[in-house]
Amino acid sequence: MQNEKMVINLAPGQNEIILREGAAPKVLDPKAPVKINIEGIITAPCEFLNKRINAGQFEQKDCHIIVNREEIKISLVVNESDEYKRGVVVGKLQYHPKFIEFGINTGKVWSPTELGLFVKMNRAFFGDKGTNMELVSKLMNFTATVNHQIEREVQENGNRKDNFAQTVNSNLPKVFNLNIPIFKGGKPESLEVETFAKIDGREVAFVLLSPGAQATIEELRDKAIDEQLEAIKQIAPEIAIIEV
Repeated sequence: MQNEKMVINLAPGQNEIILREGAAPKVLDPKAPVKINIEGIITAPCEFLNKRINAGQFEQKDCHIIVNREEIKISLVVNESDEYKRGVVVGKLQYHPKFIEFGINTGKVWSPTELGLFVKMNRAFFGDKGTNMELVSKLMNFTATVNHQIEREVQENGNRKDNFAQTVNSNLPKVFNLNIPIFKGGKPESLEVETFAKIDGREVAFVLLSPGAQATIEELRDKAIDEQLEAIKQIAPEIAIIEV
């Protein structure tokens, strides 16, 4: 190998040269930005905007918000027209797990014994211990009388009429009261719950109904969403808000 001469000019003040052997480090291939995809509680979109609105990640006019009141959901979309930078932040108001377990207004069917055991283990959601124990006792010792009244009438001209009536008389209270949060993070709500009998032959079961719970759900839902939208308007007034 022939020796080759190199001329190196050092910058003023530089008196050292470092020589490295081997292949140069491989340059990594460029990758698309990581998309934002976040789902959290109902305050998530507002909190995201509050911290990132002046970070240079997006412009307000390149964002929009979708509001779905039936699903109790607010969805923030940033960089809506940029496939690489588009991001979504979703905030949802979620039902409290215990409210779901009671099955109020859902058509969930309880046998008297099942409901009695469940009520016993969830005494904390009743106003007082005595009311809970009385309800448990009546459920665990449930008695019911199912009366059937059948009227058959055959007329001389051959017409036939059948009337069937069924009533249930039981020792179970028609209503009881719960103090239970409807949504996660919410305060307990006072709800009047009705026991509605379902009859299948000689078997009697119950579903739990509460018109008051339904009205409270709608009120809390709208209040929570409207509060968040108002806060978002204060932070980012140019973002389009669309109700679906």
